[in-house]
Amino acid sequence: MNVLITGAAGFIGQTLSKYCADAGCNVLGLGITEPEAPITAGEYELCDVRNSGRFSALISKFRPDRVFHLAAQSFPTVSLDHPRETMEVNVIGTINLYEGLRAAGLSPVVVVACSSAEYGPVAPENLPVRETHPLRPLHPYGVSKVGQDLLAAQYFDNYSIPSIRIRIFNTTGPGKTGDVCSDLAKRAVEIECGIIPPFLKVGNLTTRRALIDVRDMVNGLWKAADSCQPGEVYNVGGNQILAVQDVIDIIQRRAKVNFTVIQDSKLVRACDEPVIAGDTSKFRSCTGWTAEIDLTKTIEDIIDWWRHRLSKVAVNRTCASELKD
Repeated sequence: MNVLITGAAGFIGQTLSKYCADAGCNVLGLGITEPEAPITAGEYELCDVRNSGRFSALISKFRPDRVFHLAAQSFPTVSLDHPRETMEVNVIGTINLYEGLRAAGLSPVVVVACSSAEYGPVAPENLPVRETHPLRPLHPYGVSKVGQDLLAAQYFDNYSIPSIRIRIFNTTGPGKTGDVCSDLAKRAVEIECGIIPPFLKVGNLTTRRALIDVRDMVNGLWKAADSCQPGEVYNVGGNQILAVQDVIDIIQRRAKVNFTVIQDSKLVRACDEPVIAGDTSKFRSCTGWTAEIDLTKTIEDIIDWWRHRLSKVAVNRTCASELKD
């Protein structure tokens, strides 16, 4: 089976590439940067999904049987500063994928990585949110994901390309950067190493998220391609809901030093959903999937990943200093 993965150099993409290769698939990953670790799972090509000519040529040559469309500008805060780029990558990039498939006469199963950000704020009585809930995104990233979601639906309706829309909820794990779990773990390890003072600066301590380990998410994406109904949309996320304070408590138990938590108003986002949690019963009923990795284990693995990463940085700095001397 030929599997095409856009955004293959990203956090979920790298884990998914290995998963598919281990399953015996021929994998072609596309991305805009070289991955930090050498690619050991399949082939990899530099390709910006906004470049329709190159994108189409690679699709036509590889002729995928299955596509996982993960390429995205995926940070809500970045989308506020760069709304045009966010829309071009997420929306135009999705159009380029489908038009490339049409030009090549291909109709593979396409799993599109949509987002829980499409829902926006949800009243407590409507949580966990179901797929039928109105979409009221709070930022350009969420708006772009609504566009991507609906484009996938219309390419199925109009051209019968079997598209499965997965609204992904907050996903974390070792290797992730830029989310709350990873940022807090990194700072805790920096405190351990004496890089920064023993103060952990945080934003809102009460926001709550249904978090899922990336390894469970990747397994879910694979099962989606195998078992989900084309044209349908599904929530996929964790069943453990943690507040930021809960994450800090786990990190403190795992950390080798004590630290003081300080709230910093500069880290509080104006457009931050108080609670994000999805009803995954529709997805579980058609796939038999469930999240299996406990989040305490996930956060411990993130801490260990940062310890390894920062220890390598320290070694490189020491070597550079010795060479300079």
